[in-house]
Amino acid sequence: MATLLYSLGRAAFRHRGRFLAGWLVLIALVGAGFATYGSHLDSEATIPGTESQKGIDLLEKSLPSATGVTAQLVFVAPPGATVNDAPYRAVIEQTVRQAAKAPQVANAVDPFQARAISADERTAMAQVLYPIKREALRDDSVSVLEDIADTARASGLQAEVGGTIYSTAGVPVGIGEVIGVGVAVVVLVLTFGSMLAAGLTLLTALIGLIVGLLGIMLASNVATVSSTAPSLALMIGLAVGIDYVLFILSRHRTQLAGGMDVEQSVARATATAGSAVVFAGLTVIIALAGLTVVGIPFLSVMGLAAAFTVLMAVAAAITLLPALLGFAGQRIRPKPGSRADRREQALADGPGNGGHRWARLVTRRPLATVVAVVLLVTVVAIPALGLRLAMPDNGTAAPESTQRKAYDLISDAFGPGRNGRLIVLVQPRTGDPAQAAATVAAGLKLPGVVSVSTPQLGTDGQTAVLTVVPQAGPRDKQTEQLVRDIRAAIPALGAAVNAEILVTGSTAAAMDLSERLRASLLPFAAIVVGLALILLLLVFRSIVVPLKAAVGFLLSVGAAFGAVVAVFQWGWLANLLGVATTGPVFSFTPIVLIAVLFGLAMDYEVFLVSRMREDYVRTGMPVEAVVAGSRHASRVVTAAALIMFSVFASFTTAEDLTLKPIALGLAVGILVDAFLIRMTLVPAVLALVGHHAWWIPRPLDRILPNLDIEGAKLDQPGQQDRAPVAVPV
Repeated sequence: MATLLYSLGRAAFRHRGRFLAGWLVLIALVGAGFATYGSHLDSEATIPGTESQKGIDLLEKSLPSATGVTAQLVFVAPPGATVNDAPYRAVIEQTVRQAAKAPQVANAVDPFQARAISADERTAMAQVLYPIKREALRDDSVSVLEDIADTARASGLQAEVGGTIYSTAGVPVGIGEVIGVGVAVVVLVLTFGSMLAAGLTLLTALIGLIVGLLGIMLASNVATVSSTAPSLALMIGLAVGIDYVLFILSRHRTQLAGGMDVEQSVARATATAGSAVVFAGLTVIIALAGLTVVGIPFLSVMGLAAAFTVLMAVAAAITLLPALLGFAGQRIRPKPGSRADRREQALADGPGNGGHRWARLVTRRPLATVVAVVLLVTVVAIPALGLRLAMPDNGTAAPESTQRKAYDLISDAFGPGRNGRLIVLVQPRTGDPAQAAATVAAGLKLPGVVSVSTPQLGTDGQTAVLTVVPQAGPRDKQTEQLVRDIRAAIPALGAAVNAEILVTGSTAAAMDLSERLRASLLPFAAIVVGLALILLLLVFRSIVVPLKAAVGFLLSVGAAFGAVVAVFQWGWLANLLGVATTGPVFSFTPIVLIAVLFGLAMDYEVFLVSRMREDYVRTGMPVEAVVAGSRHASRVVTAAALIMFSVFASFTTAEDLTLKPIALGLAVGILVDAFLIRMTLVPAVLALVGHHAWWIPRPLDRILPNLDIEGAKLDQPGQQDRAPVAVPV
């Protein structure tokens, strides 16, 4: 591997104009494609194989209007008045008529005709029906409906708009993300002591990210791409893109400070640090692509989209960066006598940095270090024991938003169950569907059910639809139990009327999704961790290193889960982080966190331990190799972790409610993994086991390919270029 990457880095250096032109052409192609075709992102989450999805598919055939998005116009009369008072009733009726004529609206139901009036007659709720899916709803259609509600407010009524027309995803990029990139730039400048080096790092990462994101947008025209996929891809692609370039460029500058020729340094940095980048990237890609085993399409797309941006980040780091370094030439070399030069000389010639001193400290009493780290991280992870899962809805929106106000008004006036209604489909094999549904409706009056509607016949004449209003809200444990109770009663009810009965609707679908994710969590973790351990076995030719990496990851992910539960369930620091509502964690957060954090944690594992193995291969001294590897890699790992933390932390300010807990978990997980696990626990464990850290059974050693990640073959005669090309200054 090192030899191949050495040749690739040298080729990119020598033919830098062609490599740069290739990337620019690629940007032009995807940019032109995006400008021409745009994107068609899909916000619908299907769950193949579940009862709720089967019910939704049947509903689309039998009663298509019931599967479109809906809005609620909620009107509240002032204190001392009612919505039945003539002036207010006239305004409400006029507002509903205007809503019926709004763009993309099929029908608006008058609350007085539908008897959607609260018991105290102060609140009225009008249903507005759109015969389209969420992704087909235009933003201006929502704006028009909000403007119509504004006209009702002028009369003294409180008027709010809610419903499924609102998505839980917000704007993916805002001021917080810009600040995160700014922090990353500051860290890069401090790390390199050079604006040019920092600029090259950011430029390379951004080019790879742009190609990746535009590629995802273009793919949405021919494949289903979820609306949350670009946000996750942006966050992951930006973080790893900067880190991968940082790994290679820092190695290059260290070699230049030692007097190495520019071309040889570029090729060798691509071969050694580039090998670590390739295998770290493969680990991230494996983890993200592993989301496909869950069997939930939108999660699979999220994982594959983020994996694609990681692939572009790796490609840019090992092909575009060497080309740009060719253009930079000697200008990237630390100036003699400069702070950067003194730091690099100290790194090469003596202990003299914090990483060396820290490694000496933690390896002096390795067992005590291991016990202390495990206890500390375990304490941070304790809140994870109380993890509850649910899907987001308008009840998790910001309190000042109109959809949240509408949600709360409906809960207060009509009961929380009106926000989480269940749909029951009755399709008899023989006989009258309305009569069969009436019998089923009588059997559905279980504890926890407020009401069951009269049957509504589908357009196919074979299916009847019942609406069940639960007593509790959609994310409440009581509603989840009610769905189980109804489904437990269905076999007997179905046999009594000789019909197929399905429980569906957004509330039931959210519960089915949560159940599917809970059931998939352990198999997913086993597959992803297993594949990654095999990769680490190939890279390090060791049994201890992969196992230690897996245990360290479990500690990191436990700390990440603990932080997410503490903030999003318990409300710790919720105001500071802009968390408007506490409650269950979104169902797909744990599995996405596991995938992304495992891959990123292995980044630091590969880069840090590869430097330790490089020294061990050369010296055969296990503890000294651990200390030397820490000395060389600690500054870069520290900078990389701070950059990743700043990027992820910046996304906690995003409006995207599905992204906030993931961003927080990743930010905390990266800090714990980089500083407590990789830079503290790893050196202690490797020092504790000594030579056994690099042991591998002889039969296994013979059959495994030698990937040479440490670049030992580069020192063999004939492996390096014997005629370096002059570099323009």
